[in-house]
Amino acid sequence: MLNRNAEALFWIGRYMERAENHARLIDVHYHLQSDDSHTIPKGEPGEKAQSLCKWGRIVDALGSRAAYETQYGTYTEQDVVLYITLDRDNANSLVTCVNHARDNVRTLREKLPSELWDVTNGFYLWLREKQAGDWTRESPHQFFGKIKEWTALFQGITQSVMPRENEFHFIECGRYLERTENTLRIMQSAITSRTMLPSDTDGSNDVYPFLQAVLRSVSGYQTFRRYYADGFSQEAIMEFLILNEVFPRSVHYSLHALDEHLRGIQLQEKQLRTAHDRIIRQVVKLKAELACLEREDLQRDDEGRVTGHLLQAAGQLGVSFAHTFFRMGEVSA
Repeated sequence: MLNRNAEALFWIGRYMERAENHARLIDVHYHLQSDDSHTIPKGEPGEKAQSLCKWGRIVDALGSRAAYETQYGTYTEQDVVLYITLDRDNANSLVTCVNHARDNVRTLREKLPSELWDVTNGFYLWLREKQAGDWTRESPHQFFGKIKEWTALFQGITQSVMPRENEFHFIECGRYLERTENTLRIMQSAITSRTMLPSDTDGSNDVYPFLQAVLRSVSGYQTFRRYYADGFSQEAIMEFLILNEVFPRSVHYSLHALDEHLRGIQLQEKQLRTAHDRIIRQVVKLKAELACLEREDLQRDDEGRVTGHLLQAAGQLGVSFAHTFFRMGEVSA
């Protein structure tokens, strides 16, 4: 079942999680725009810099700045949303991710519940018919909310009908590794964007709307308020998104889920079991680093060193996963 099958299953989980993350980011960003207290009138000297700050931080959160600038050059709402949603030349656009997930499910239809094919195929056919500008005609919230509904349906079917065998665990490994990287990229972008925000007359940056958007992009706003009440700060949000043990999109939770599903994979070959054990130790080491983090470490992390290190470690996990199970090399992420 290894090699191509394992690779396809792993990337089904990653691509569907990535599609949901894209929809969350853009949906929340539209809400953030309406509350942005730093709006600069069109044509004013600061307009271009503000556009870069607004839309550039989304591209940064996806780790696609170089690719985007090569293709589009400037940051505008129309170009950024098109690039992330319907641009087939973008290997990580919504439509490309869903298409890749659909292709992988199709190659494994005899091994997966038929409902998974039905929802993935339906999702792709619905998205394929969309045109640039549909999100504004339908309302951005409705359009991206529908995408989140499709991915939630896929996840619900995966959880409710798949036997807890290797196929299930490979999909979940892909999902939680992708989720770990997504959360870390959002935080890394948040730290960078904070320094890009225009200053008020007193020289300070009012980051409340943007910090709130970071939480809403992972549906963590209400849960955060339960733990921190009105204690909005970069350090508190980083602590919540990295170290919280019960929030499903925190780095801590995602890594523990990844560890659990890695251990659920059953292998026959001794050589593979040895390599498999090495990846588990790699995850355990990363979990230990999280356990040793103190809030003071996050307070001093104005340049994003902690999130950068964790993001690099998560990327290395993906490489190790490919070298161990795929053998043919990792699919481009």
